Amino acid sequence: MPTFVYMTQCDGCGHCVDICPSDIMHIDSTHRRAYNIEPNMCWECYSCVKACPQNAIDVRGYADFAPLGHSVRVLREDTKGTISWRVQFRDGRVKSFESPIRTTPWGSIPSPADMPAPSAEAMRSEELAHEPDALKVADLPALRPGQFRKGAL
Repeated sequence: MPTFVYMTQCDGCGHCVDICPSDIMHIDSTHRRAYNIEPNMCWECYSCVKACPQNAIDVRGYADFAPLGHSVRVLREDTKGTISWRVQFRDGRVKSFESPIRTTPWGSIPSPADMPAPSAEAMRSEELAHEPDALKVADLPALRPGQFRKGAL
């Protein structure tokens, strides 16, 4: 379900541009409104939909999500701390879904550039940088070559 922007609701704040992992949300320089430059490349992560304070970004539903003739509205409710999805079917039925907004304050997660560079030993390791720290474990469990059974995948 690629995203699209309601130009009359968008105020050009750029939250969607900042959060889009595929870098397809842009701000039109003439009208100062966001738009999706390549809907076919949309990862459908809905980060932009959830980040938009104006509720100006929506999604086009696929038939397996909501049948033909439906509408899908996403509402960010900061006061309640939720994201609400409202699907209205052609026959008038309405289904609503609600999920919490992220649990960490906006901008509180450090970027990889803020982390210390991994050591040469860490680069040869199968662990990801800072993984044991984040998981709060001393070491990640791993099989050693002698533990493999012959013929097992």
